[in-house]
Amino acid sequence: MDVTVANSRVAGAARAPPSKSYTHRALLAAGYAGGALVRNPLVSADTKATARAVEHFGGDAERAGEDWEITGFRGEPAVPADVVDCANSGTTMRLVSGAAALADGTTVLTGDESLRSRPQGPLLDAIADLGGAARSTRGNGQAPLIVDGPIEGGRVEMPGDVSSQFVTSLLMAGALTDDGVEIELTTELKSAPYVDITLDVLESFGVDAAEQSNGYRVPGGQTYEPEGGEYAVPGDFSSASYLLAAGALAGGDEVVVEGAHPSAQGDAAIVDVLREMGAEIEWRKDVGEIVVGQSSLDGITVGVADTPDLLPTIAVLGAAADGTTTITDAEHVRYKETDRVAAMAEELAKFGVSVEERPDELVVHGGDSDLSGARVDGRGDHRIVMSLAVAALVADGETVIEGGEHVDVSFPEFFDSLAALGAAVER
Repeated sequence: MDVTVANSRVAGAARAPPSKSYTHRALLAAGYAGGALVRNPLVSADTKATARAVEHFGGDAERAGEDWEITGFRGEPAVPADVVDCANSGTTMRLVSGAAALADGTTVLTGDESLRSRPQGPLLDAIADLGGAARSTRGNGQAPLIVDGPIEGGRVEMPGDVSSQFVTSLLMAGALTDDGVEIELTTELKSAPYVDITLDVLESFGVDAAEQSNGYRVPGGQTYEPEGGEYAVPGDFSSASYLLAAGALAGGDEVVVEGAHPSAQGDAAIVDVLREMGAEIEWRKDVGEIVVGQSSLDGITVGVADTPDLLPTIAVLGAAADGTTTITDAEHVRYKETDRVAAMAEELAKFGVSVEERPDELVVHGGDSDLSGARVDGRGDHRIVMSLAVAALVADGETVIEGGEHVDVSFPEFFDSLAALGAAVER
């Protein structure tokens, strides 16, 4: 689907959708439990994939108004009767690989073309080290995957610079093993705040797990049981970043982003990034609101080792800022739904932005750039689509974004929210 976004001013209030990261973990945790009512979940293409996976392992997932009623399998996932299709959701594949490793039999997991290109090798090796068996059907560490369980637990070594989701998968499953799981990281952990989210969800479900020197540990023999039988999902800062960037770049008046309560999400760093660039921004934490107005921004140097999903947003901010914005520690951002470093370099160039792409950096010369409307490709990646839409707000003329439907992965109402703020959007 093509979406046309014209140069526009925005103002008013918009609500950040529920957190995708928290929703994935809460759905699986409820599956590991006897069940739970997951309140205020993000209902999107990715989280639906996780809900379906819970059903594959013997649970049930039913919508209850705005909530998700999960009937769990009490720590004993069944062997799926069919292939588990994770669609485009890397989080689903990695998290439920842990569930597959607990099942007493063989599970096959696959996904779409993009997902079948993403690395899974370190997680497969870890499952084997814990007493299971796991392999890529093509022998390249990529899906389709075949996982045999059950694992007993134990100690594993694994790299931390490929995906923090490997750690999350093992921690969530490890609580249900006999021996627990101890993870020693052999390289620096990238995206560490996402493991903090995992620890936060585990605590809410009554599961003990902790960071330790060079890794993490979760004792075995535990039970998932949320207080009161329910769990409420907080708002999503990754998605909020596009609304905040729109306000900072194209605010005709203040933009108020609601649903922004403090949590373990690393992407809350977007508030500090905007402030450092010179934005007029206020976070009213007590009511969960962030207020931002149109601002003259200056380029900065910012690392995304722990916040890879912010790279597209920061790149767009840099394109409209004075001076140069250098985004560092970005090599792992190449292994998302698409190579987001290359994608942002190539698509921003279509707007007329001067960009340099380096192996682990993206350098955006906003001071040398005047944005003009263009036809751009969302690359089948929800975050690329939304960031390009924000750029279109300050580009001269109209911009056509190919693949606009992919916002369904994390922020299905994104274009509705943008239009409600006053943006000229045609679908």
